[in-house]
Amino acid sequence: MESVARGGTRWKRFAVVMVPSVAATAAIGVALGQGALAASFSVSGQSFKVSADQLDGKGLVQYGGVDVGVDMEGKKALHPVSVSAFKTATITNMCQSVVSHVPVLGDITLQLKAGGEGSKPVEAENLYIDVAQLDADAEFRGLNIGVAAGQSTKGPGMKGGKEQANPNGFAQEADRAILSNIEQTAWATSAGTFKLSGLHMKLHKGKKECF
Repeated sequence: MESVARGGTRWKRFAVVMVPSVAATAAIGVALGQGALAASFSVSGQSFKVSADQLDGKGLVQYGGVDVGVDMEGKKALHPVSVSAFKTATITNMCQSVVSHVPVLGDITLQLKAGGEGSKPVEAENLYIDVAQLDADAEFRGLNIGVAAGQSTKGPGMKGGKEQANPNGFAQEADRAILSNIEQTAWATSAGTFKLSGLHMKLHKGKKECF
């Protein structure tokens, strides 16, 4: 069933993946207050960019959290994120990039591409993305907003492990979410399986990010 109420199924160019801005702010505020830890590992001091033509995900649950890690000087750092979890997902024409500054050489960009023309889409199972910002066109099917994170029956569930997000906190879920024209900044990605067809990885001198 495709939701058509409360603003319809399509929102364009929004700052945190698949959450209206007011709801996202509330979710992150609750997570911060309760000491939520989104990532199941200590994140690095660098975020990374991901672009894709389309992500077609089934079994979605999303909730606010905080990734705990370090900054580039090794000091403890906290990063508010929106955790989007999918039971399964296919990603078309994916690009991932991260820029590092190397003494003497300057900026070096590591760029990874997969699932492009002539290749099968990238396939993932039990996919968790800790997103800081995302611009996309999005469509939800079978959408519920305001469920308790730990009570979602549509997504793969919360991460568990080292995660300490409150299972009673705000979340939303959907049978299916289709995102197109994706430009995303993230702190962490985890998956049970991640199949990258047509993988191509290259180092570039200077900044050559995905967007």
